[in-house]
Amino acid sequence: MTTPAATDAAAPAPPGTDRATAHGRPAGQPHGPGRSALLLGALGVVFGDIGTSPIYTVQTLFSPDDPHPVPLSADNVLGLVSMVFWSVTLVVTVLYVGVVLRADNHGEGGLMSLITLLGRRGRDGRRLSPRLVAGLTAAGIAGASLFLADSMITPAVSVLSAVEGVEVVNAGFAPFVVPITLVIVVVLFAVQRYGTATVGRAFGPVMALWFVVIGVAGLFQVLGNPSVLRALSPTYAVGFFLAEPGIAFFALATVVLSVTGAEALYADLGHFGRPAITRAWLFLVYPALLLSYAGQGALLLGDLSAAGPVKAPFFLSVPSWALVPLVVLATAATVIASQAVITGAFSAVRQAVRLGYLPRLRITHTSAHTIGQVYVPWVNWALMVAVVLLVVAFESSAALAFAYGMAVTGTILISTSIITVVAAHQWSWPRPVVIAGGGAMALLMLLFLAAGLSKLSHGAWVPLVIGAALFTVMTTWNRGRATVTRLRTRQEGPLEALLTQVHEDGVARVPGTAVYLNRAAEDGSSTAPLAMRATVEHLHVLHERVVLVAVETTQSPYVPLDEVARVLRPVPDAEGRTEGPGDPVQVVLRFGYMQRTDVPDALAALVEREGLDVDLDGASWFLSTIELRRASGDDDGDGDGSPQVHLPRWQRGLFTATSRLTTDAARSFDLPSARTVVMGSRIEV
Repeated sequence: MTTPAATDAAAPAPPGTDRATAHGRPAGQPHGPGRSALLLGALGVVFGDIGTSPIYTVQTLFSPDDPHPVPLSADNVLGLVSMVFWSVTLVVTVLYVGVVLRADNHGEGGLMSLITLLGRRGRDGRRLSPRLVAGLTAAGIAGASLFLADSMITPAVSVLSAVEGVEVVNAGFAPFVVPITLVIVVVLFAVQRYGTATVGRAFGPVMALWFVVIGVAGLFQVLGNPSVLRALSPTYAVGFFLAEPGIAFFALATVVLSVTGAEALYADLGHFGRPAITRAWLFLVYPALLLSYAGQGALLLGDLSAAGPVKAPFFLSVPSWALVPLVVLATAATVIASQAVITGAFSAVRQAVRLGYLPRLRITHTSAHTIGQVYVPWVNWALMVAVVLLVVAFESSAALAFAYGMAVTGTILISTSIITVVAAHQWSWPRPVVIAGGGAMALLMLLFLAAGLSKLSHGAWVPLVIGAALFTVMTTWNRGRATVTRLRTRQEGPLEALLTQVHEDGVARVPGTAVYLNRAAEDGSSTAPLAMRATVEHLHVLHERVVLVAVETTQSPYVPLDEVARVLRPVPDAEGRTEGPGDPVQVVLRFGYMQRTDVPDALAALVEREGLDVDLDGASWFLSTIELRRASGDDDGDGDGSPQVHLPRWQRGLFTATSRLTTDAARSFDLPSARTVVMGSRIEV
């Protein structure tokens, strides 16, 4: 069994969509009118998930369909409203907005970005122990896997609940809920290719109106029954736990719905930056959510004598004349709620690719101001297929409700653990304060997690199974890729040694120019491209003129044309000789993340500017590649001498299958297809 190359000779550099000649700014630092656009975009993308939680959180708490329903009483209402208020305040405002959003990696957020901070030195110059870093990294990958699982479940639940909302207006629409949902899902994922900024501008005004409406509706109810404001005191949450420990514990599985979407704030950091997310939360989203929850509590307190189950307290918080407009607005807002995790998934996958936990995928940058705004086609369509399958399988939001929030709880718990270490080690925050705060938050999330596990048989297993599958894929790829890289480096060998071989063995030089794309070495040393070594050792020839090209991607959106390329010093051979006839020219090409990585065009501009003796008109372009071949039989090889990657038998097929996702390097770098030669080596798995 053979597969496409798992890695390529050139450094990964996802193609952009435009080309220009001016530098941009780092991630999260928009300038000029971009600030207002980012604020509006953040409303339309980041807060959709958590912003629609009031629709179902309070209703589910008192729903008779819940395996552990809460009896309707004044003490229970005040206790639960207090639990919701302090959960939102502690988890979102204090933990994420106050602490976690500070932990950016070049402006990007999310667990994949957070674990990269663990390898850095603290302010005292020390590093964390390798064992601790490895353990926290594994936990971070597990958390990222759970977040990606939530990226599949959230759109299914959100869109289903949105479409089911029309049944409030006309129950006759019930048979059309699933078909309409599927159409909306397809349209939602189809518009992602236009970029986060475009989608955010379209959704932003709708969500801004949404938060104003739910805040005003909640305020109207609070003014009618201000006694609900007593729930702002944490004593009511504590008292509820002490008076009804069993009911309060099981209620946590539903209370956690009020913070679903919290991790999206951090995952979407690279799309909008910390200032926009913080301002939007503190000045609009947070007050609107608290007023909505308090308003629903006030409504329930004023109607404790109502017979039968509590139905739709959110919709009952508005006058009858506003019901239909609110249902329409809620439908739009809940569909938009899917956007937060979709964009977060793009960021998480991009970071996983850069860290080596997923193969190189085609990634398109959609903003010249913010590096984190990306679109990943393969992930987009894979998510769409997963959401469609979930909708068809479960058919209603109620069936998926118990799975909703389970993944988020695990992700927040893992984020809390890692950020505690980062704050103490790298930020040098007072350790007693950090440990006490992190421990208290971790205990709270453990309670949420334990309560959610009590509903494992009711659907909470779904995100756990999906997360476990994704974790297995990423760890398998990382392990296999690391081994392949070591074997590849060994096969390449030092460039100096190959040049010495060329001179000593009298390798024939043929007319023309050969351009070899080479990997950018992290330690400054140079290895011989596999394609170049294969040409010398198997064909016993080498072109008269050889150019070695490494490609780098910068943190700026554009690189000026006069800074795109530079020539390195001549390569010395084993005897220290730095110049000689036919010695290769080493070139580094630097592209901004928004630029089209047109290697031939950039190299031609360098040749003309530097006056190099290189003819590119008829040059041959060589790509070095690795062919992964699954070993046959029970052993790890077939005896042909190919280097071997030793993986358990069950992981072999998974690793080689994952390698098929790797994007085509020749197309990524705009190499001329008629003059591009792919050569390399074979490694058995």
